[in-house]
Amino acid sequence: MTTSLEHPRIHLAEPRTFLPREEWQALTYDVIKAHPETSRVLAERIVGQTIAFLIAGTTTDEPLSPSEPVDRGWHAFLLRTQAYQQFCEQHAGRFLHHHPGVPDAAERGGPERTRNRTLAAIRAAGFEVDEELWPEAADCTQCHAGCTDSPVGGKK
Repeated sequence: MTTSLEHPRIHLAEPRTFLPREEWQALTYDVIKAHPETSRVLAERIVGQTIAFLIAGTTTDEPLSPSEPVDRGWHAFLLRTQAYQQFCEQHAGRFLHHHPGVPDAAERGGPERTRNRTLAAIRAAGFEVDEELWPEAADCTQCHAGCTDSPVGGKK
């Protein structure tokens, strides 16, 4: 007699389920409009990782930071103020503010530790990480490399 050991299937959260279809499509379009070199497929991946990042931020008191592509998606979402506010209220119970700035390297371990902490939080929230959209952290002071969101970095 033989037995088959089946691995339980891990059901990952699907970012599309966190937005109405029309909002998903509008955000995808907005990312492409702001960055015309971006394909529709890539824009949808960016929107998905943006949603995963924002949801992950509601599950931790640690500061998280988006990658450059994810920050593009977050900026596009912020410009749709009513939809963004509604998303925040529904999923975080509060508005998630965007505060550009570099996390204190001495206190938080610098960009690479922030990146690793962010990816761990996304996975812990049940999402798949699209590694291509999370390149190695740069030690730079520009918004796209060091944005933090104070509510993501500490619940208010």
